[in-house]
Amino acid sequence: MPKLKIGELPDDKPVKVSAELPAAVHRDLIAYAEVLTRQGGQLVDPTKLIAPMLARFMATDRGFSKLKREGHVPAGGEGQ
Repeated sequence: MPKLKIGELPDDKPVKVSAELPAAVHRDLIAYAEVLTRQGGQLVDPTKLIAPMLARFMATDRGFSKLKREGHVPAGGEGQ
């Protein structure tokens, strides 16, 4: 079975965010958590995957990374 991009979830103090997901995305999120549960042997809560997936997406977005390096992205918390 191929290794998934998201591995162990970091234990970090969360910020509460509410979001609506399309049903297809929710189904895939549940399926992803089930695969991780099988691979890792411990139960994975699908909602705990959202933050690391978003972080991974932003970390691998070359355009965003470049803008961030060049100082064109405000520091976290601004513009909320």
